[in-house]
Amino acid sequence: MKPHLISAALLAATALPVSAQDTGLDMVVATVNGTDITMTHVIDVQRQLPEQYRSLDAEVLFESIVDQLVQQRVLAESVENEPEWVEATLETTRASILAQVALEALGEVAVSEEAVRAAYDEQFGEFEGASEFNASHILVETEEEAQSLIEQLEGGADFAALAQEFSTGPSGPNGGQLGWFGQGMMVPSFEAAVMELEVGGVSAPVQTQFGWHIVTLNDLRTTEPPSFEEVQGDLTSQLQTVALEAALTGLLEVAEITRPEGIDPNLINELTLDSE
Repeated sequence: MKPHLISAALLAATALPVSAQDTGLDMVVATVNGTDITMTHVIDVQRQLPEQYRSLDAEVLFESIVDQLVQQRVLAESVENEPEWVEATLETTRASILAQVALEALGEVAVSEEAVRAAYDEQFGEFEGASEFNASHILVETEEEAQSLIEQLEGGADFAALAQEFSTGPSGPNGGQLGWFGQGMMVPSFEAAVMELEVGGVSAPVQTQFGWHIVTLNDLRTTEPPSFEEVQGDLTSQLQTVALEAALTGLLEVAEITRPEGIDPNLINELTLDSE
């Protein structure tokens, strides 16, 4: 919390008993020169605090916030000549807060499950799964080395064992395993060789910029669309965003808006407020 700016003795705040019925947001927690500070003001400050402060003991937090509000009010009333920019700042702040309130209200527009399911069907109803491949390879420097390894494989040698012994690629110690990948994730010549293989098949030597590869296809699968439950939250958010944008567009269309021409944009850097 901010340190106290003024000692409690100088605040001249009088403690008054709280009536039994006055226990809500309108409850007066302090009065400064005839102006009431209520629980609404306290809660407004509390909700803007960082989490580590909001978790303080309630009594400590309450007293600190009330002290801060009293100090602010005393200091504010001590200003004799209010700067002209204050009113503009208050107007901008008020508009910003009310705009956020409006956005939150628009963002909470109920989206029926029927609408979400319709959006799901539109996006995934004609989903055509893409092929994914699980392959292993052995990478060597020359075509001759690759051909020699293929002959060993044809003679019954174990692919993973040869990869561990001879492959110069980073997957060698793992038996040449590349895991699952889709189209477009490998260099063209390597991908073309994989796509020609049947599960368990071994390719002829394949050249890439990395060297010569012997490739085997371990498995093949087709991707499935996500379930409705997996994307329901995202689809709901998308529909709410569309509704919000439509509502904002409607408000802009009926609003009377004028923007004078010829204003020099450089003024934004040249003009300053009295507070600066």
